[in-house]
Amino acid sequence: MSTPGNKYDGRATRVIHPASANVPAQTLHFPGALNSKFTAEMKFQNPAENTAMPTYRIMDADGNIVDNTRDPQSAPNSEIISWYKNMLTVSIMDIIMFDAQRQGRTSFYMVSAGEEGIAVGTSSALDPEDVCFLQYREQGVCIQRGMTLKELMSQLFANKDDVGRGRNMPVHYGSGKHKIFTVSSPLATQIPQASGAAYALKLQRMMDPEKYKPRVVTCYFGEGAASEGDFHAALNIAATKSCPVIFVCRNNGFAISTASLEQYKGDGIASRGLGYGIDTIRVDGNDIFAVREAMREARKMALQGNCRPILIEAMSYRVSHHSTSDDSFAYRAKREVEEWKRRDNPITRLRKWMEKKGIWNEDMEKEARASIRKQVLQEFSAAEKVKKPSLKFMFEDVYEEMTPNLKAQMEELKRLIETYPKEYDVSQHEGGIKSLS
Repeated sequence: MSTPGNKYDGRATRVIHPASANVPAQTLHFPGALNSKFTAEMKFQNPAENTAMPTYRIMDADGNIVDNTRDPQSAPNSEIISWYKNMLTVSIMDIIMFDAQRQGRTSFYMVSAGEEGIAVGTSSALDPEDVCFLQYREQGVCIQRGMTLKELMSQLFANKDDVGRGRNMPVHYGSGKHKIFTVSSPLATQIPQASGAAYALKLQRMMDPEKYKPRVVTCYFGEGAASEGDFHAALNIAATKSCPVIFVCRNNGFAISTASLEQYKGDGIASRGLGYGIDTIRVDGNDIFAVREAMREARKMALQGNCRPILIEAMSYRVSHHSTSDDSFAYRAKREVEEWKRRDNPITRLRKWMEKKGIWNEDMEKEARASIRKQVLQEFSAAEKVKKPSLKFMFEDVYEEMTPNLKAQMEELKRLIETYPKEYDVSQHEGGIKSLS
């Protein structure tokens, strides 16, 4: 648009000032490429010629602080110990539930071995009112935000105490109380949903800043999910609409059986954030201090000014199978996995730091592991015995009031069960057939 004293030449969006009309432009502000300098040298940019994005860390694999000029501790010792116990809880629960699936006591499970520090570290930096969208290795987020072992076990066994009323597969956790959206099976669907939710939070605060405090949305996913179209749509929406959302990519090296080297040619997932104009950082996922600090700073940045999205790529190694339906030794060497277990993981790294600081020791370790294992087994045993949700829940919660079609379907189900009682054992469901009345 021209202004008084200026002349618009009709090409792109360049404005020619009278005083410099005859001076060759050094930069042309194309609508699609701002601040791009002209050059007479024809050169195709090759990403392989650029240095890979560095990986931020505070603590090395031996629990030593790499930068002695500052104290990385941003929380009291008691809180750090609670992070450690939360990671231990995830680790112990993973082992028990994996074995339970192998025994036929549950249908499915996904462990998060090697990635506990990412979940616990990031969520430790969030406000309780912040909203979380998870994938399926974020048990640590659930525990750090306050979900109990009973709540987790109820979901895994789909019993009547499950807040999802038994409608989801195992490990599809969710909690309205803890601002955790229920996990969905389709890969990457939570990423655009997170962008939309963040935009909604932003609009709420704009309309009523007295009622709504500043909040962010965090969205977790693996590098495999970043190959889905939903990932790209979500980042573009978040960037163009300046949404206060923090994308946390767990780059654990494998998308089921597909190694990272076969998933992408560029510099990991972090380089994609830059391509969408998003502030991005790559962090050592085995370093809970670095993960936490990255999230703390990301949250501040996301809420500054008109808000903006942030991408955190947390580097880790998936030392477990993809799920209980996977045998990872079919596509990678067992020796490689064992080497990673021995060499480095977030739990042993933090333990080494705590021992050097004098706030943890072998006796405390044994006591903590024994106590946590006992708690997990108690909740496991209790949840396994609880009845399944009422059959009527198959028809409720779709509409505010049950529609005539749903009522007819419920009556038909009741008729079938009454007609063929030997074919349908509903005694394990709370209320049995009476719940369909």
